[in-house]
Amino acid sequence: MNKEILLLNLDKLHTTEMGIERIKNNIKLNTNNIVEYCKNKILDKKCNIYKRGKNWYCEIDNIKITINSYSYTIITAHTIKK
Repeated sequence: MNKEILLLNLDKLHTTEMGIERIKNNIKLNTNNIVEYCKNKILDKKCNIYKRGKNWYCEIDNIKITINSYSYTIITAHTIKK
């Protein structure tokens, strides 16, 4: 799947209140602007973006961000164990 689809729709990116808390806890973030944080990670040239099933996955800096490909809702983000 072409990652350009996700990149062209970054303005639709959003999350829920529960999503904000889940992401902050999972990756130990101290910010309330989770959407902007995720956008910046996704826009990084080193970000590995791929689609599997109904979700986009974005991996960078030992973080994996999961986004619903239909609604552009950030479902979760977590650290990648190596």
